[in-house]
Amino acid sequence: MGNKNNEFYYTDTVHYNEPDYSKPIPYLKQQQKDKLSERLEFLYGKEKAKEYLPELERIIRVYFAHKPDELKEREKKYIPSNRFTEKDIILITYGDLIKEDGVPPLETLASFCDSYLEGEINTLHILPFFPYSSDKGFSVIDFTTVDPHLGNWEDIEELEKKYALMFDGVFNHVSSKSKWFREFLNGARYYKDFFINFKSPDDITPEQKKLIFRPRTSDILSKYDTINGPRFVWTTFSKDQIDLNFKNPAVLLRVIEILLYYIRHGASIIRMDAVTYLWAEPGTSCIHLDQTHEIVKLFRDVLNITSPWVALITETNVPHKDNISYFGNGNDEAQMVYNFALPPLVLYTFYKEDSSKIIDWAETLKLKSETNTFFNFLDSHDGIGLMAVKDILDKEDIDLIIEKAKSHGGIVSNRATPDGGEEPYEVNITWFSALNKENDPDEDTAFQVKRFVASRIIPLVIQGVPGIYLHSMIGTENDIKAVLETKSKRAINRRVISYKAIMEALNDPLSKISRIAREFGRLLKVRTKHKAFHPNGKQKFLRISPQVFSVLRISPDKEETILSLINISSKVCKIDIPIKDIGECHWIDLVSEVEWFGDEGYLHVKLLPYDVLWLQATD
Repeated sequence: MGNKNNEFYYTDTVHYNEPDYSKPIPYLKQQQKDKLSERLEFLYGKEKAKEYLPELERIIRVYFAHKPDELKEREKKYIPSNRFTEKDIILITYGDLIKEDGVPPLETLASFCDSYLEGEINTLHILPFFPYSSDKGFSVIDFTTVDPHLGNWEDIEELEKKYALMFDGVFNHVSSKSKWFREFLNGARYYKDFFINFKSPDDITPEQKKLIFRPRTSDILSKYDTINGPRFVWTTFSKDQIDLNFKNPAVLLRVIEILLYYIRHGASIIRMDAVTYLWAEPGTSCIHLDQTHEIVKLFRDVLNITSPWVALITETNVPHKDNISYFGNGNDEAQMVYNFALPPLVLYTFYKEDSSKIIDWAETLKLKSETNTFFNFLDSHDGIGLMAVKDILDKEDIDLIIEKAKSHGGIVSNRATPDGGEEPYEVNITWFSALNKENDPDEDTAFQVKRFVASRIIPLVIQGVPGIYLHSMIGTENDIKAVLETKSKRAINRRVISYKAIMEALNDPLSKISRIAREFGRLLKVRTKHKAFHPNGKQKFLRISPQVFSVLRISPDKEETILSLINISSKVCKIDIPIKDIGECHWIDLVSEVEWFGDEGYLHVKLLPYDVLWLQATD
């Protein structure tokens, strides 16, 4: 996590379990109060803002009573532009993807990371680890309790001693089994307006329903019987996931309380799940509303006051231009956004064996400030989203991705369209299967692993922070059996793996897992040692050959230059790189340690299928 003597580090941030009121607890400065009041006034009007600001200040002061003095001192070393560096690589995983007989899953996860990923990753994104009723954790029953099947808060805090942690803020909705919703059904006055509800489904007109952007094909309203009769509640994702009503200021304040609770327990990144749907307004599309952006800004303001080193990341599977809107002005919303266009673009690139379109897109990527960056991922617990490339790829290109992935065993999930039809929303498939056909007689394991690893290098070399789903660390293939058993398409990429089986495979040098560990693992370690891969480092894309994805990275201090070359094709590729385009004629490959020299104004390179070269400029 960096040199603890010279920079802020993101482990050992767990706060006191009990508040310490023996010391003076600061009140907010007038400037801070004015900013928070302005946000509340935008959302609820002047009178409500005046009513609820004291409660927001109380919540913040309670947080300060839990904060250790040592952490307050460390904050003085925090540099916002250095929040993310070349050292940051994030592992995405459920708490129980790896199991070991008789051992709590979170303990097994710790053993796996310590023994298999040491030096390769420094941050863990543990997907929702709270009690839940459906959607593999994303229908939260209790925001403040660790699922006892996984472990407890002590297990989470033990992991935090070695790894920075990303927590999920599933703030769009709660489980129908949650206390909040149960109290709503019981008619408790405080919870009366915690959820968007109507007496009749006809209270939303057909015209209004057509305007609503739907990520699913299910009904937007679900019927529930309450003590006061039937109510139709707003359910963006499923009947079991009840949307919270952020028009109620009390909901917002309870969510902020939970946000700070997570930070007290060691979260240094908060992933805002499905954030685009936070504020619903019949008569609009109900996505990307100004009120939603204002809530994200309010969260950022609260964190700037309480814990400025904690980063917000927004998860929005929408067209790219809408996705990056959550950067705000560069300093007032999320520090990081999911780069949703990247996964389908990388698949398209490897399917077509042509890097032209991904480079076209990559050249348009711009960050608004040194405190913004992209979260570069290829796969996750969900599917490979298609919405982000609707304005980047042609329909024929997207159809190619779908058909090719289906031929590799993938499944397509759809969303409802305003005209009553459906359109592809995501492809459900593991990344290894997306790149390789199972039991292909024309390809051996070594060749398939090489293609797989080559595809995974693109997120490592472009601006941003790479995120890797655990199943891509071990090359898991499609789990069709789980899809049939659970009737959930996303189960295809959520297979539970035996810890013992992984360790045995690692000891077999010819196994797929062992090959991935060697080839991918060493590149991960190399990346963390070179400042050219810092998220704020410059990047220049070179159009050398359609078969090659090439990018020149320059460290923020301009002291280091690395030329990354990836053959994205199954063919041998010979390229001649003009020295004038790369500025140096003597290079050393960080992967093989082979030296390369320019000749008569060109650097001549031969790349075998799916070769990866990281050429560092030398004197």
